[in-house]
Amino acid sequence: MRNGTAITEFILLGFPGIQGLQALLFIVIFLIYILTLSGNGLIIFIVWVEPRLQTPMYFFLCNLAFLEIWYTTTVIPKLLETFVVSKTVICTACCLLQAFFHFFLGTTEFLILGTMSFDRYLAICKPLRYPTIMTSNLCMQLALSSWLAGFTIVFCQTMLLVQLPFCGNNVINHFYCDVGPILKAACADTSILELLGLLATILVIPGSLLFTIISYIYILSTILRIPSATGRQKAFSTCASHLTVVSLLYGAVLFMYLRPTAHSSFKINKVVSVLNTILTPLLNPFIYTIRNKEVKGALGKAVTCSKAHHAK
Repeated sequence: MRNGTAITEFILLGFPGIQGLQALLFIVIFLIYILTLSGNGLIIFIVWVEPRLQTPMYFFLCNLAFLEIWYTTTVIPKLLETFVVSKTVICTACCLLQAFFHFFLGTTEFLILGTMSFDRYLAICKPLRYPTIMTSNLCMQLALSSWLAGFTIVFCQTMLLVQLPFCGNNVINHFYCDVGPILKAACADTSILELLGLLATILVIPGSLLFTIISYIYILSTILRIPSATGRQKAFSTCASHLTVVSLLYGAVLFMYLRPTAHSSFKINKVVSVLNTILTPLLNPFIYTIRNKEVKGALGKAVTCSKAHHAK
C-alpha cells in the first residue's frame, strides 16, 4: 500500500498540445460520430427490411454495426468534452465503467470478426454444405458466444479492478480511461491484474488473428483453384470487405502493442487509438457497402419506396 489521498475522480488530458484547434476538432469528430451512428444504423435497418439480405454474412455484419455504435459512444462524447472544457473530469466509477465497456466491446469485435472469417471459409470452401451447416441457430449461437466471451473476459478483470484502492496520480494522458493509467493510480499490488490482462490480450488478439489467417489461407487456396477468372473475382469479392476491415483493425493494434518502441512512443499510440476508436467504426459501413451490389440495391429500393410514400 502507498500512502496518499483516496482518488474519487480522474482527469482526462485528451490532446493537450492542440491549442487553437479545439473548435475545429470538435466539429470534425462530432460529424464523424454522427456519420458513424448513421452509417452503422443504416446497415442494421437495410438488413432488417430487406429479406434478400437476411443471410448469415449480413447477420454478423449487423452485430458488428451494432457493436460499433456503442463502441464509439463509450469514447467520443467524453473526447468531445476535452475540446470544450479546460479540465475534463470523470468520476472513478464512471472511469471504470467506461474502461469496461471499451474493452468489452473491443474484445467482442475481434471475436465477431473471427466468426465472420469462419462464415466466409464455409461459404467459399464448403459451398454445397454451407446452407446446412450455417443455419440460423448456429449463427445465433456463434454471435451470442462472441458477446458472452467478450463480456466474461473483461468482466472478470473489471471485478478485480473495482476492488482496488486508488491514491496515486489521477491524471490520465489519454482521451478515454485506459487500463494502464488506472492501474498506475492503484495503491495495491496489480501484478495479478496485469498478468490476466496480458493473458487475455494474447488469447483474443493473436488467437483470433491466427484463426482468421488460417481461414483465409484455405479461402485463397480454394479461390485460386476456381478455373474461371470471373468465378475467382466473384468469390474474392464476397470476403474482400471483411479482409479490409480485419487489416485495418489488426494493423493498428499490432502497431501499438507489438513494435519495439511501443512504450516510448505513447503520443503515436494515442494517435493510432483514434484509428481504432473513431475512424474504423466510421469506415466499416462504407467498406461493406461501397462495392456491395446487394446492399446498394437494397438501399436504392428503400430510397425509392420512401420517395413513393412521400409522394402519396
